[in-house]
This record gives sequence, C-alpha cells and structure tokens, in this order.
Amino acid sequence: MSHVIVVLMLPALWSISSAASSGNRKCEDSLATPLPFSSFTSSSAYGRGFAAGYAKLTRKQGAGGWSPLETDQYPWLQVDLGSRKQVVAIGTQGRYSSADWTRKYRLLYSDTQKNWRPYLQDGNIWTFQGNVNGEGVVRNELKHTILARYIRFLPVDWNSEGRVGVRLELYGCSYWSDVIGFDGHGILSYRFRSKKMKIAKDIISLRFRTTAGGGVLLHGEGQQGDYISLELRRARLQLSINLGSNQYGSIQGHTSVTSGSLLDDDHWHSVVIERYHRNINFTLDHHTQQFRTNGEFDHLDLDYEISFGGLPQSVKPSSGGRENFVGCMEGITYNGDNITNLVRRKRVDTSSFRNLTFSCSDSNSFPVFFNSTSFLRLPGHSYSDTLSISLSFRTWNANGLLMFTTLTDGWVEVALTEGKVTVYMNVTQTRSTHMDISSGSGLNDGQWHSVHLIILEYYAMLTVDGDEASTVRTALPIQIQTGGTYYFGGYFLPTTTRSLQRPFQGCMQMIHIDDHLADLRAVEQGLIGTFENVTLDMCAIIDRCVPNHCEHGGRCTQTWDTFSCDCNGTGYTGATCHTSMYQQSCEEYYHQGKSSGNYWIDPDSSGPISAFLVSCHMSEEKVWTTLKNSLSPQTPVISADKEEKAVLQISYNVTNEQLLSVTSSAESCEQYVAYACRMSRLLNSPDGAPLTWWVGRANEKHSYWGGSGPGIQKCACGIEHNCTDPKHDCNCDADLRSWREDAGLLVYKDHLPVSQVVVGDTSRSGSEAKLTVGPLNCQGDRNYWNAASFTSPASYLHFSSFRGETSTDISFYFKTSSTHGIFLENKGTNDYLGLELRGGLEVIFSFGVGSEWVELSVHSPVALNDGQWHRVEAEKNIKEAVLQLDGLYREATPTPTQGHTKLEFYSELYVGASSGQRGFLGCMRSLKINGVIFDLEEKAKSTPGVKAGCQGHCSSYGMHCKNGGKCVEQYNGYSCDCSLTAYDGLFCTDDVGGYFETGTLVRYDFLSEVGLFSSRQSSFGGSNEANLTQEELVFSFSTSSAPSILVYISSRTEDYLAVVLRHNGTLQIRYNLGGLAEPYTIDVEHRNLANGQPHSVNITRNLREIRLQLDHYPVSTYKLPDASDTQFNVVKSIFLGKVFETGQIDHVLIERYNTPGFVGCLSRVQFNNIAPLKAALRSGLAAPVSTHGILVPSNCGASPLTISPMALANDPWHLKAAGIVFPFHEETDSDDEAFHNSAVIGGIITMVIFAVLCIAVFVVRHLFRHKGSYHTNEAKGAESADCADAAIIVNDPAFTETIDESKKEWFI
Repeated sequence: MSHVIVVLMLPALWSISSAASSGNRKCEDSLATPLPFSSFTSSSAYGRGFAAGYAKLTRKQGAGGWSPLETDQYPWLQVDLGSRKQVVAIGTQGRYSSADWTRKYRLLYSDTQKNWRPYLQDGNIWTFQGNVNGEGVVRNELKHTILARYIRFLPVDWNSEGRVGVRLELYGCSYWSDVIGFDGHGILSYRFRSKKMKIAKDIISLRFRTTAGGGVLLHGEGQQGDYISLELRRARLQLSINLGSNQYGSIQGHTSVTSGSLLDDDHWHSVVIERYHRNINFTLDHHTQQFRTNGEFDHLDLDYEISFGGLPQSVKPSSGGRENFVGCMEGITYNGDNITNLVRRKRVDTSSFRNLTFSCSDSNSFPVFFNSTSFLRLPGHSYSDTLSISLSFRTWNANGLLMFTTLTDGWVEVALTEGKVTVYMNVTQTRSTHMDISSGSGLNDGQWHSVHLIILEYYAMLTVDGDEASTVRTALPIQIQTGGTYYFGGYFLPTTTRSLQRPFQGCMQMIHIDDHLADLRAVEQGLIGTFENVTLDMCAIIDRCVPNHCEHGGRCTQTWDTFSCDCNGTGYTGATCHTSMYQQSCEEYYHQGKSSGNYWIDPDSSGPISAFLVSCHMSEEKVWTTLKNSLSPQTPVISADKEEKAVLQISYNVTNEQLLSVTSSAESCEQYVAYACRMSRLLNSPDGAPLTWWVGRANEKHSYWGGSGPGIQKCACGIEHNCTDPKHDCNCDADLRSWREDAGLLVYKDHLPVSQVVVGDTSRSGSEAKLTVGPLNCQGDRNYWNAASFTSPASYLHFSSFRGETSTDISFYFKTSSTHGIFLENKGTNDYLGLELRGGLEVIFSFGVGSEWVELSVHSPVALNDGQWHRVEAEKNIKEAVLQLDGLYREATPTPTQGHTKLEFYSELYVGASSGQRGFLGCMRSLKINGVIFDLEEKAKSTPGVKAGCQGHCSSYGMHCKNGGKCVEQYNGYSCDCSLTAYDGLFCTDDVGGYFETGTLVRYDFLSEVGLFSSRQSSFGGSNEANLTQEELVFSFSTSSAPSILVYISSRTEDYLAVVLRHNGTLQIRYNLGGLAEPYTIDVEHRNLANGQPHSVNITRNLREIRLQLDHYPVSTYKLPDASDTQFNVVKSIFLGKVFETGQIDHVLIERYNTPGFVGCLSRVQFNNIAPLKAALRSGLAAPVSTHGILVPSNCGASPLTISPMALANDPWHLKAAGIVFPFHEETDSDDEAFHNSAVIGGIITMVIFAVLCIAVFVVRHLFRHKGSYHTNEAKGAESADCADAAIIVNDPAFTETIDESKKEWFI
C-alpha cells in the first residue's frame, strides 16, 4: 500500500521539509540481499533446505525459501542488518515453485534483539497484505520509516493448501547518529556565541529512548522571563514556552502543550520543534500539533545557554524538584548545530557527567504481552508456608486476572477489579476460610504499576507501587501451603473452585516468584514453564486516546481493544463527537416546523466553530436571526480619553468567528442605531470632519449613520431631506439645546456588526448624548438554499478534492424524479468515496481505503424520486460509518482497521456523473463536506448541463403567475416576474392604476429604431420590430365623464390606433394603417361605459383580423377592409388620457375627444410587452415615460364589475354584428341616440340589472377617486421606503452620492 505523509509546515521552514523529503526518495537500497547466510535466523526450519538463509528475494537455492516446522505455533524469521538501518519498504515472495506463500504478516523490530516493537500504523499493530502465489513479488511501502538493526517477520496467514513460505527483501539505506547516554546526573550545556540570543525562528530536533516516565529533555531561559522547556511527565511529553509576559500581568505568554503517551517503553521516539514567531509545529513520532503561543511577543530571548538532559545548576533551586533525564538521546540539533557531534568533539560542556558514554545501555526488563486468550505458567516452591509474588503491569482494562495459584487446600487469586488490585483467597483445610483485600485505584491508566503480595504464617500483606504507607495487612486464622504452579494473565484449565476473572490484556514484567526473578528467556527457549498466545520480550500496549480522536472537546476513555468518547456538554454527538447536535441556521429550524424562540445553531456543523445561542424570529415570508449585544438602550455617553472622546465598546455573546458565520451566509443584515443629542453634534455634516464614527467588521471605521449608506456622511434625515436644519444632514448637527435624535438602520452587512462607537462631541458645557445600538438582525441563509439543477444524466460539477481526514462527513438535500444516479464521488490511487441513489428507494454510501471496502445502504419505505426534498447525512470516522436519510432512517457499521487512515484523493470531487456512469438527475442543495459549504450555484453558472438554483418549481406552480407574469426559479421556491406586465404583486395580480385629473396625461416614447421588443420578443411581434403586423392592447378604466381619449398610439408616419369614449359614453376604436381615405372604426354602441363602473378592454390584431373583448362578454371579431394596409409602421408614442403631439393628427380626435381630457381611473394598461402606466407610477423603473398634470396611484376598484355573460340570442352586442357596415362616420350627437329596437330591449335589461346594483356602483364611484394602496416587488425593500433616496439605499447600501444629481430622473 502506498502512503503519502502530508504535514503543514511553516512557510519559513519549507526548504527544510523539502530537503528531508528529497533525502527519503534516495533511500532505496536492497538491505537483505547482500547479507551473509548467518544474518538470517528463525524460530524453526522445515528442513535444511528450508533454512532462514534461503529467504532472499528471487533466490532459488536450497528449497527456494524459508518454511518453519508445521508444529511451530509461533513462527518467525529474523534478519540482522548488521547495524541500524532505515527501512522504508518490504517485498515478499512465496517459496520457489511451491504452494507455500504467506498471505498476511506483521513486522517487529529492535536494536538489541530484546524488547521488540511491533510496526504500528493508524493506531494498531499493522497487518500487511502478502502474496497470492509463489512467484509474484508484493511490495509494501512503510508509512513510517523503521530505524533498527533487527527485523522480525511474523506470518499471520498463509495458503491453506500449502504451508508458510517466504522470500523477502528489505529496502532502505544506512543510518548513523551519535548516541549519548544520560545517567540522571549529566547535563549537556550548549553555550551561545553571544551572551543573549533574541531568536525569531527555532528548529530543535532530537530522538530519545528511556524507561523513566519523567525527566527534563531540554531547557533554556532568559532573564526577561522567556523560556522553553521539553519534559517527560508521566510518560508524556510536555512542551512549555513563554515568549514574554509584562510586569503587570495583563499579558501572559506561558503556553504548554502535551503530546504522546507511554513514552517510557524503551523505544526510540523522535521530536521536532519548529517555531516561527508565535507559530509552532510540535511533532512527536509523525504526529504534528500546530498552535500559536499566548501573549503578543514574537521572539524567544535566551541567556547564555540551552541545556539537554536536565536543568542547569543556576535554575535548579526554583525548579520544583524536576528530575533529570535518564536514558539515551541521539541526533540532537539546535538551529542547525549538531549538538551530539559537538559533544563528541568536546565543544560542549559535559563536566557534570560522571562517565560520558556514546552508547545506550540495555534494559534488564523482559516484558510479556498478553491478549484475551493468553496465559503464562511458571513454577515455584511447593508445600511452602510462604507465598511471595511480585510483578509490574500496565493495562487499559479495569478488570483482569493478574495471577492465580492453587494451594494444597484452596487457591489464591490476584486480580485487577475496577481499577484496583484485589486479592482473593479461599482455604478449605479444616473449614472454609475466605480473605479479600484490595489496594490502589485507577491502576488501568496505561502506566507501569507494581504489585507485591506476601502471605506467610498467619498474615497477608499487599503493597501497590511500592507505597509502604498504604500497604494493606490482614491476619489469617490458618497457615497455607503453596501448590508450586503459578498462572499469569489467565487460567484456562477446568476448575470448579472459582468463577474465573476476565483474562488480563496488557503487559507484565519483573515477575518474581518466591523472591526470585523469573527467567523468561528460559521460558522462551522452552526450558521452563509454558505459555499460550503470549508474546515474549515485547509490550505492544497502544494508547488509543493519543492522539485524541474525540473531537470538539470530547473526553476519551479506552479499554485494551478500543476507545470511546464522552460527548456530554460538547454540543456534538456520534462515536467521535464529530456531528453537531444543532441545525446550521434559524432557516433550517424554520423548515423543520419550528416556531420563533431561542435556538443553538452551528453554521459549520462539524467544523471548528462551536455552536452558539441565537434568537430566531420566524414568519411566513422571512426568518430572522438575532444576536444581542452588551449595550443598554439610551446609554449615556461620557468622554473618557485624553482627546475628549467617548469610546463605547459593544460586545456580543458570541465570538468573531461565530458572528462572521452568520453575516456571511445571510441574505441581508441590519442593525438599528440611535443617537439622542442635546448640543452634541454627530457627523458634523455637511462638510466637516465627522465627530462620531463607528467600527464594524474587520475593525474598519465608518462615518455614515443609520438610514444612510457607505460613502455618504449623512443620517436618515439627510437622505430624506427632512432634517431639523436643512443646512445639515443630521438632526444632531444642528447643535440645538433641545433634545433631538438621529436613528435608523445600518443595512450594509459587510460592515456589520457594530463593535465600537467613538463619540467626539460631549465634552462641551451643556452637551449630552445617549446612544442606542440594537441587536444584529440577519435574514435568510444563502448556504441552506445554495443549489444546482442537473438537467442531464451526464452533467456534473467538479471541485478540488477535499482534504481527507480520519473523520469525514457529507450532508446535502436532494429532490429528483429519477430512480438512479450518482450524487457525488471522489477517487484516489487506492481510496474512494461515493454516494448514490439506487432503485428510487435506497441510498448507498461506499468508501474504500486501500484493500478495505465498505458499502452502507439505507432503505426508505417511501419512494425517494417523488420530487420532494430529502436529506442525506453520511459520516466516516475511525470507529464507524453512518448513513442517515431524512433524519429518520439510520444505518451504521464499524469501520475497518485501515479506516484510521486519512483518505487520499488525487482526482477532483465530482458532484454528479463521472467515469461514464449515470449521474444524478434533479436538484441538490446545501452540500457540505467537513463543515465546508460547496458553492453549487457559482460553479453551475459556468458548467454546461447544470443550472444554478433549483429547476422544477415553475413546472409545478408556474400557473400561479397570472396576467403574463413569468415564473422564475428561485433557490427556495419560485417568484413571478411582473416586469413585463401591467401588474404587480406576488403573483402579478395586483392592479397598477392611476386616477387622472382634468388635463392629466401620460406619455411613453419608443426609442428611435429600437421598437417594442428590446427586452424580449413578444408573441405578437414579428422579426421587424419597427413595423407591426400584430399587436395587443389591454387596459381597464372607469369614468363618469365623456368624451375623452383613453389610449392613443402614434407613429412616425400617419398610422395610429385610438380608443375613445364618445359623447354618449360608448366606446369607439379607430385604426388608421394607411390605404383608406378615412380611419377604420369599430363602434360599440350598445352600452354607456361612462357609468362609473370598471370596464376592461382587450384589442388584438393579427394582420387584418381584429378581435375585441369588452368586460366579460364573448369576443367579437372584425376585419380590416382589403384596401387597408396591415402594417403599423414605426410606432412612436403611447398617450393615456390626452394627446399632446406635434405633426399631423386626426382632427376628429383633437376636436371631439381631446378636451378637457380623460377624468377617471386607468389601470392594467399594456401594449404588447410595454406597460406605460406602470412605468410612470414606478419611479424605480428606468423608462422613457413622462407625466403631465396630477396622477394619483389607485387600484381603480380592483377589478371590473363581473356580469354573467348573456346567451348570444339575447346579447344586444351580437344582434347586429353580422350585418355591421364600416366605416362608420360620426356626424351629430342625435345620430348617436338612434338605436335599433333590439338595442332598446337590451338597454332595458341592462338598466334593470343596474338598478339592482346601484348601491354598489355608488360605493365604487366613491372609492376610485381616492388614492389606493399598491405593492411592488420590482425593487426589494422599496415598499418600505419613504422616498426614492431611501429606496435606493435599501436596495443597494453600497451606493455613492448621486441622489441630488438624479432627482430629475425620479420626479418629472
């Protein structure tokens, strides 16, 4: 398996890391092949031709490899490299031309053939994958280099049709380093070239080996209080550093970090300390901790020297009894100086050493490693009246059998029970006698603990950890006789004497029986005693809590086999406290059905930002997140500093990172500020330097106030032009003796929240001020709705591969109508991770690390391709893999041993299809990996086949957009675009109308040679935008006055379209397209429409065919004469209410209908895709429109009066339609009063209906003369604005000062 070690180094140290990696690449020598035959030894050999010396890779001598005896229960092959070497890889083969090969194996290594150390990886004794045949070579790269002289190969599994067989090669290079032995008295003192050193960068490295749990490895300090110290404490390594504290104690620079565990194991451990200013990398045995020192200083000031192995004599009186180091060190370097080499050259003071040695003395310990099925049986004296047992042990288990022995009449057991040593004795000589004594507590902490039990004559004595003061003694009523056989770690022979304790898992050493040290080497050679599943001369205890895999402050506890995390009080849950218990925002709570209240939110979920408490205010339209601050409303402002300025700090109940996580993801934020003043100026407007400012995000200073925007030194009243003194832009700048106030909302979210306000005008006599800074309110959560639609099975988004961690979590929402699809996947050379929808009912989470593969599935009882939102949450950590669907259905499985490895991905992360597979088809949003939101929307904008936002709302709900409104997909739904309609409102159903006084007109001008379709191509327009062959005119009106011009559409030729009310209130439509001597007219003679009721008109022309619909009556069809032209040439202007035009105009229109003008209400006016009246009434719309006279916005009675359509037989409109004669010339008013008999009948019926509704009509006539309310969603926030200035600020807080210059554009 190939591995890459990635360590984030400090920038200044990069060259060192590169050099090191360069050296490692050249370490590729064959180490085993050049060795002599005698360098290979083994536990046994199947025959002379199968000896260990034949186990060289590709060799065919002898039997072609090594094979042990079939009776060898614990086979091993050992290679003596002759000296310490660096081993970086191993290659294996089976035995030549045979069925003997090793499928799995482990490695041990040692410098002395004693105290073997297993090769560990990912926190476990590593099992390598071996061969699958006899000839193929399988090479395994070592993730961590081995430095050793002796290598042991332990077969674990082999071919079932053969036996163990192996040929091997070890790859690496030579290694040499000066070794210095420390006896607890000697100290190396490295004197600096100058008396004082002021250092900004340090690189210190060394390797050490010891059996002691405490001792100072290095120490340096300065007279100013700076120091650096590296010390073993309880077999853990503690780095303490102080770059400086001040004499007042307000700056405390002391920083302490602990790393490692069980470092008293008599094995080599490497340490590297890299410092650049306050940034430190602290590396112990390949595990790096990165941190910053406390305080504000960057340099380490040391005096005279730095010592290794203990404290200098000058600092020992205040050291608190800290011990010197006992053991060995090698490779000591300090900022490029090789200290060990300087010692050998006698360039370093070694006068404190009694006997300086350049070697490492061997330990006398001979550890024994027990697992759950192990025991060791040793002999002792028989029939003795004295029982004496002592041993040392270390374990993580709270319970386990340490020793068991039978007496001539009874038995004695020493066990670990709930972390304390307990002795049980049962003697049945004459009558049953029991004895239970215990001592110690918490002895399952992984440290070495000693036990000594003596039973003689008539008492028993138990001592733990040599503490005589706590020795437990008890009297015995009888005398014992020993049985002579002692079992350690377990006892598996049939017995009815006692319910056996759980077997011991851990290490033992220094076993004494009858006050004699047991000869365990003789046991290993089979000379005395027996053992089962015991590993001799090795202690493979592993601290599974170092490094601590419990995240977010979870507390780690462990047994021999595993660890567990206590997540109580952390806000996180799961096997490793990785998953947040809370939702990412108020928005997410709202969509889970929660109501307003206080909630904990965690915006980055599993990321480093912890959860925090906010107030959520939820309505049907918006969700607000509120963060309160420390400033009380109306806080009096008192000057305090030397410049006579008052500085008010505003703190929040969250960190800066937590604040930023809310504001950065919000749609918008606002914060209310108010300054109440009496003779206290605020901004010193308009031209003076601001006397008051506030500090926002990133410590930036701002001199605008609530209600204004960045770049404008104004308050709200300055924007709205209603300040107390028009000469100033703030009420307080008038400097009055009476109380005034400037208040408003700060809405530019990139500047929020307010963290400080500096007030500069409160020191004058009589000056007073009170400040209010409201809570920070943020609306929405863009991350929650960040979405993309995958419109093709082959479409995908690709991102840079995310960083592999031991814990990886993925969450997102999806909706689809497809039954299959790849949600996402990421691939590496050996690693893989993917999520998939399968069969419409199943979500699959699969990942592979090396040769290990895990697939986890969750089945849903309901179809997942139902077009509804579903949530997927997947997590992989070193203990388990979890997949959860919709928060209801959950599956989990333990991760394999190699699950500890960080995933290594070299390809990009694909969201959707990749590798030719069928990708996801549908919508995905809120994709988050390891707490980081992936911006799907932004990536989709530049990716074919993927669209930003979620598509599909409009297909389901688009019919709700009325009156030609366009449905627009939104991330969390849809909206109706009413910009090309004559309507407003959420669904384009709100009338936009205006009440015309006498003489009022609205004029809309078409831009020259642009035509009607600059925004979009209308269904009524042809390719030639200037010359229309088809058009549609729609509007509503109500009036009690006639005659008048309702709508007039002119051209740059003599073509026009006019809709007028004649003197009797009937409607006339006049078309002049050329080719006729007189305009073509359509007269609707049968109703007086000037009756105060709302009426709607729809006129549609396609070439010669004209269709007219009035109110709710059926459509009438008319046809232009053949002589008439069919093109409406070069449309110029639209007039509403009155015509004010130069050039040739039909004199009939001007003379009969244009004076005094339309008086009444017009609404819903739309010509093709142009809404002239809406453009006139909406100041925020940029359009070539002008208004003359008084135009008051009104809803014009909301809708035309609804009258049920009559049957055609009774409808007076249609009695004459078939025989109508055109053109119709209006000559006298008396002609207008002549009706056909059938028309009279229709009029009578109409009057009856009118009489029934007269009261309602009166009310309608009264209402339409008053200003109606209207709403718009053309400019978000404009509905709450009091003026154009304010509307612009709400929509774009980053605006510049252009208000005054553009007044004429808004108020015409």
